[in-house]
Amino acid sequence: MHARSTALDDPIHGAFYRKVMGDPTKEGVTSKKGKYPVCLRCHAPNAAIRKTTKLDAKPAFREGVNCVFCHTITAFKGTEKPDGKLRLGQAAYEVSKTALQAPSGRNYSTLPESEDETPVSKPFHPFPMEGGSAIVFRTNAVCMGCHDRRKNFHGVPLCATGDEIKESNSQVTCQSCHMPMVDGHASHSMAGGHDGNMVRRAIAVELDVRDAGDNLSAEVRVRNLLPHKFPTGAPFRVAYLKLAAYDADGKLLWQNFKTHPLKDDSQAALVYTLGDKSGKPTMPPKATQVLGDSRLKPHEVRRLEYAIPKAGVKVVKAEVFYNLLLPKLNKKLDKVLTPELKAPTLAATAEVRL
Repeated sequence: MHARSTALDDPIHGAFYRKVMGDPTKEGVTSKKGKYPVCLRCHAPNAAIRKTTKLDAKPAFREGVNCVFCHTITAFKGTEKPDGKLRLGQAAYEVSKTALQAPSGRNYSTLPESEDETPVSKPFHPFPMEGGSAIVFRTNAVCMGCHDRRKNFHGVPLCATGDEIKESNSQVTCQSCHMPMVDGHASHSMAGGHDGNMVRRAIAVELDVRDAGDNLSAEVRVRNLLPHKFPTGAPFRVAYLKLAAYDADGKLLWQNFKTHPLKDDSQAALVYTLGDKSGKPTMPPKATQVLGDSRLKPHEVRRLEYAIPKAGVKVVKAEVFYNLLLPKLNKKLDKVLTPELKAPTLAATAEVRL
């Protein structure tokens, strides 16, 4: 997804960018306050360095978070300025104009100082292992410029993964999960919420069912295995529990919701809810307040209890699904989304046979 992070290649981000900012192929696009689009500092850092908004002007702009941007980072300045304001994405880093950096503490080649020059390979030049680029790449610092926190124009927190990790007191780095070692090398697939296998590693579900007279008493335990919230990142992610009872032939006899837990079973929905001035749920760019946050906290075990009519039930099944977008957004963006982006991912399941 880093390779497809721009508004030209990511249909979800692209839809938001066009709605809030403007045309990603035009020069001179600004925010409502006349400032350079903060979106580009994370989604198109090479363009942000040049202060351009025309993302089709050069391949490096369209490539978004490409190899060269990450591997020219030499230092992390933090996402908070001395005055308390945020500096996000590309602005949070110091980058080299001449050398590619690596976690080994060495630079591997020399980049041209101007666009007309040709790169010339030079011998390795070691960097100190206790500072500089080596520390940036070996810690969460290399990720936090974009994944620490983000507020909308009204000052409402949107993404806050960095704060969540700090609160968890976890010493596990982002790279441990998102860049695992494969055949002796760190995987650069950067798997996340778009990868079903990654989502399935995030949580675990346990289910206990006991007889309670005319009903069955079911307890579902959903365990967050992550050092940040589940879901995390973009505030339009949503996960939910589906608890269902079936007869011996597999016929559905009971379910904890009819349309979606957001409407019918709020305790089963894991979501960050933002609202407008009147207190009604709204989209992230327009939000002026936080209405609620039912997402799983880092390492939290959430217990949910249900009474299920017992007659004819032979199987009770608990499933947790993960969606990249809220149901309303799925409908609004139907024309630009692929089926894979709209479909829920089964994150975890458990069942009891009676």
